[in-house]
Amino acid sequence: MMRPDAKVEKVYLYPKPVDFRKSIDGLAALVELDIQVAVFDPALFVFLNRARNRVKILYWERNGFCLWLKRLEAERFKVPPEPGDEAIVLSAEELNWLLDGFDLWRNRPHRVLRPRYVA
Repeated sequence: MMRPDAKVEKVYLYPKPVDFRKSIDGLAALVELDIQVAVFDPALFVFLNRARNRVKILYWERNGFCLWLKRLEAERFKVPPEPGDEAIVLSAEELNWLLDGFDLWRNRPHRVLRPRYVA
């Protein structure tokens, strides 16, 4: 199985369906204008089509853009029940779960707590 293998610091899931006629330049513009993140940052930018049976992942690798595509033949990718206008930040592990068909929004793990002192 081949998956994007960039040094992933962040994964941004675009919250709205995307017209998949868009290629690298159109998706890069969505990153810069809507997500408001530098498209050259070490991050993966994930886009789903309206039918949620295709995913595109855009990322910069050393000297050029990479565009990764997966098309499902029978299933759909799971999305949040009420996506907002903000990009959803995922971990690389969560992205792999999404690509494998898990519903991240129904099966959320416990929150990570970062206490500053003992109560």
